[in-house]
Amino acid sequence: QVHLVESGGGLVQAGGSLRLSCAASGMILSVFSSSTMGWYRQAPGKQRELVAQINIDGPTDYRDSVKGRFTISKDNSRKRVYLQMNSLKPEDTGVYYCRLRSRSYGTDYWGQGTQVTVSS
Repeated sequence: QVHLVESGGGLVQAGGSLRLSCAASGMILSVFSSSTMGWYRQAPGKQRELVAQINIDGPTDYRDSVKGRFTISKDNSRKRVYLQMNSLKPEDTGVYYCRLRSRSYGTDYWGQGTQVTVSS
């Protein structure tokens, strides 16, 4: 059974940094390596939105509001994906979710989320 576990959230002042980590289990390495990984966030009363995505061969995409501040990376050998968040703003506050889109299984998997709170 596939599991995704996020960690690294917390409370930080505006301008600070956090590094989120998402660990995948229940799949062999080749399945993870052939998956697209994404970080989403959901603020109170708002819809979940895509923050960053890293595709199978490495290309990345970011929503405009985080470009230049956030960096997504993937460690296939450890079956982990990271989100380095710098220059955090109060509007970055929300629950951050990791999503794995498996080409092998033809489905998406989600983690339980980790709370990020940025104080002004």
